[in-house]
Amino acid sequence: MGQMIRIAGTIGESIVDGPGFRYVIFTQGCLHGCPGCHNPETHDFSGGQLIDTDTLVQDILKNPILSGVTFSGGEPFCQAEALCAVADGLQGKKHLMAYSGYTFEQLLALPDPWVLQLLQKLTMLIDGPFVEAQKGLELRFRGSANQRVLNVPVSLEKGQAVWFEEYR
Repeated sequence: MGQMIRIAGTIGESIVDGPGFRYVIFTQGCLHGCPGCHNPETHDFSGGQLIDTDTLVQDILKNPILSGVTFSGGEPFCQAEALCAVADGLQGKKHLMAYSGYTFEQLLALPDPWVLQLLQKLTMLIDGPFVEAQKGLELRFRGSANQRVLNVPVSLEKGQAVWFEEYR
């Protein structure tokens, strides 16, 4: 048995939550409270449902055509330890990315050691809060223009946020 994680739900097949054909996990709980948030029902930390991380991994691996998994929310980094268990269960078999209302720099400053461990397992991060005044339907994988699409391994190596240029 894995760890328990509180989720708002999942989408088994998505083409809009990152590159390729993806499984999306919507974590439950968020502190940001961005006006105009696309998923306000995910803010309550006591909402949603508890599910075993092994159950999520098994569900993901049942679909052989999935290219990746997206951690969304809520705020995924509020449950970084449990998401590390999901990532470990996938053993490098899927492209992993996350959305966060925190910036990359803010994530690095958080005291929870699981945050850095989760970042180290990701390829891509969409960072920053949703800003309704900067909303753009033409933005690929982003809700507002202030958000960045970051190459996590390169960002961690350089110690600063580095864009995936094809998503600028």
